[in-house]
Formats: sequence, structure tokens, C-alpha cells
Amino acid sequence: MKRRKLNVFSLSFIDCICCGLGAVILLFVVVNAKSAHRRDAVTSDLRAQVNRIEQQLLDGKKNLVESRNILSEIDADLVTTQGRSREIIKTLNEKKVELADRDKDTLASKTNVNKLKADLRSLEEELRRLKAGAKTQDDLGSRLRPFSGQGDRQYLTDLKMGGKRIFILLDASASMLDETVVGIIRRRNLKNDQKKSAPKWRQAVKTMNWLITQLPSTSQFQIYIFNETARPLLEHSKGTWLDAGAIDPLNLSAESLNRLVPEKGTSLLNAIKSINEMKPTPDNIFLLTDGLPTMGSSKPWRTRVSSKKRVSLFNEAILQLPKRVPVNIILYPMEGDPMAADAYWRLANKTKGSFFCPSKNWP
Repeated sequence: MKRRKLNVFSLSFIDCICCGLGAVILLFVVVNAKSAHRRDAVTSDLRAQVNRIEQQLLDGKKNLVESRNILSEIDADLVTTQGRSREIIKTLNEKKVELADRDKDTLASKTNVNKLKADLRSLEEELRRLKAGAKTQDDLGSRLRPFSGQGDRQYLTDLKMGGKRIFILLDASASMLDETVVGIIRRRNLKNDQKKSAPKWRQAVKTMNWLITQLPSTSQFQIYIFNETARPLLEHSKGTWLDAGAIDPLNLSAESLNRLVPEKGTSLLNAIKSINEMKPTPDNIFLLTDGLPTMGSSKPWRTRVSSKKRVSLFNEAILQLPKRVPVNIILYPMEGDPMAADAYWRLANKTKGSFFCPSKNWP
């Protein structure tokens, strides 16, 4: 039998080769697909990071642009500020020069003022010397207001109107209407014009006018009127000193005296308390009254006050007087008050003041 001839490249061999090649291709496809999936997973994270970095880079560029714009504005403001600073420094230097010139002017002015003061003191000294050497003076003399009296009744013995701060207290109670109890009761029911024309009250007003004319022109003064309460003669002058060298306060005081109407009771305590309101305290006090007080700081419930009680009210009141200040008393005595003269004389003597009971035709 003839042998069959062997062919290497037969159909079976080709099939095997093709199957193996297909298996290799299939394996490659499967492996490549897994690799692509893993690669996509890895690259997606990286891509996200890249996108985030790119966004940050974009934001940084925007911030950089804004920072550059702000820097440009700051540079412009700096230039403007430097220009203003130079102007301010220049103005400041000019003001310093002006201030130095003004200081020189002020020093010169002070020198002139001091010289004028020295000249004024010299003139005042010369004036005092001329006054001291003069034999006569004119009718008014050093008084700012005239007072017409009758002969020697214009002066008082030992009643000194000296002092830098003179305080005058005028009793304006109903008892100043008359010297007798019956006369007081009768007159206090009259009209105000008739009350003001009462002889005793007119004498007190004239005495006040005389005292005003005797005030030293270099002093200060204050006038209070009192009955149940105390108040300044000139409104809106409470607790303040008035200039005796000015004519207006003197004239206003005289005009106000003519409008006063005596009324109500007498509280010496409230009157003396008004003295303590003055700052600084007075160095001379004048008290014009007609008797001992009838009440203390408040009105009593009784209508009649005994002599003993009036003395007690007087002693209580004088305890409030400032220390070491002379009290000058001008007393207009009335009937039914015999202890008044002794009490007020003792007060004047104790304080080194003066005590005076004027005659009916004085001043």
C-alpha cells in the first residue's frame, strides 16, 4: 500500500494556529480593557486635581490683578498724601513764624501794659497827695451820689463806713411804720402809699440814702431787707457784691428803697443767715432796726411774743454772725421793747462796732 504523504501545512495545523492566535487576541482585549478601566480611574483623580489647580491659578490671577489695582490706588494716594503733607508742613512752619512774631508783640504789649500800670499808680499816688494837701473840696467831694442834709446832722460820731465789703441790713417789718404799738396797728391797715409815707419809715429810708452816699468808691457793698424773710434790695444780686464805685447800682438801690412797703414780722435769724451767703464774707456790717425779733427761722403759732422770748430769739440769731466782723447798729426804738437798746448796745460793743439811736430830724 502506498504511504500517505505528510504535509506540515495541512488544514488542521492552520486551524490550530488560528485558534491560538484568536486566544491571544482575546486575552489581549480582555487585559487591555481592564487596563483602560484602571487607567481611567487613575486619570480621573488626576484630572480633578488638575482642574482644581487650574481654578486656583485662575483665582490667583484675578487676585493678582485686583492687588495690582489696589497697589496702584495706594501709590496714587501716597503721592497725594505726600503732597498734602508737604503743604501742611509748610503751613505749620508759617504758623510757627507768625506765632513767634505774635509772642514778640505780646511781650511788647505786656511791657507797655506794665508801664501804663506803673504810670497809673504814679498818677493815683499824685492824686492822693494832692487831695491830702488840698484845703477845700467841692460840695460832692468823693461821693458818687449827693445827699442834702441840714448842717451838722449829716455826720455821725464813731460810725465808720470803711471796709472793702460793706453789708447793710434794713428792717422792713410792719413795726417800722410807727413808734407805738397802737400806731403800728393803725398804719399797717392803710394803703401802701400811706405806709411808705410813715415818718418813722421815711427816716429809715433817708438814713439808708445817707449811708449809700458814704460808701467808699473803692469798696463793694450789698443791701438786704428783711422781715419774716431776707432778700437783696436789688433783684438778681443774691449772694454777689456790688461795686460802690459804679453809679448805677447806687441809683438803683435808692430807687428801690422808695418802692419798699414795711410789712409782716421780724426774723433777725433769717437776716443774719443771708450774711453767711456772701462769699467772701463782709468786713463791716450795718443793721437798721427798731427792736428785738419776733420770730426765728419760721413764723410762731402764737400771736404775742414775750420780752423773754424775743431776747432768746435775738441771742439765737447773733450766734450765726461771722466772727471778728464789726456790727454797727442804728436803732429806732419803739415802745414795749425795753430790752432792745441794751441787747443791741452789747452786740455793737462785743463786735467792736458802733451803736446809734438817731434823733427824729436826722439825717
